[in-house]
Amino acid sequence: MDTDVVPAGTPAAKESGCFIGCAIALLLFLVLLAWGAWALDEFEKGLDGSGQLEQAGASGDKWDPLGPGATARYEDGLKVTVSPPRREPDGTYGLTVTYENDTDEEVSFGGTCETLEVREGEPVDDLVGHDLTWLNRRECDSAHARPLGVDETRGVPVRVEPSRRGVPVTVEVGWPYGTSRDAAYFRLDLG
Repeated sequence: MDTDVVPAGTPAAKESGCFIGCAIALLLFLVLLAWGAWALDEFEKGLDGSGQLEQAGASGDKWDPLGPGATARYEDGLKVTVSPPRREPDGTYGLTVTYENDTDEEVSFGGTCETLEVREGEPVDDLVGHDLTWLNRRECDSAHARPLGVDETRGVPVRVEPSRRGVPVTVEVGWPYGTSRDAAYFRLDLG
């Protein structure tokens, strides 16, 4: 007579333990894979520099400018949007340049509005010979006087008077000397 008794359920218990172990190993593998992809992306951004434009569509440089209402996105999380121009009853035009700081540190403008340029013509045109009058430059200087804090958004109103109606206008969003951030170009029509 055989006296060895096999307890019921032992093979099922071994199978479920194996399944749980494989599931945990797979989960750990996926977490490590996601962490590796994130670390590689951060390493690549570090090589490029955080001031690089990271665009889908138009690149935002002077040969492929962004349009009205578009947003220039930087690798470090900073966003700059130029609103479509609005025609005022007195024949001038208003627009707003909005800065949104989703970076890990404050962003400096250099203290004045010299880093923001609004001019008639295409982005690739020379700066000479354009007759756009910027009516509220002091207001712009005031908006650029202090740095933009982390998670802060600031709109800078711009009022201009073109030499004639229907002229193309370039808005160049630059940065202080010594900053490694790319300038972003926007092309608008004042029609």
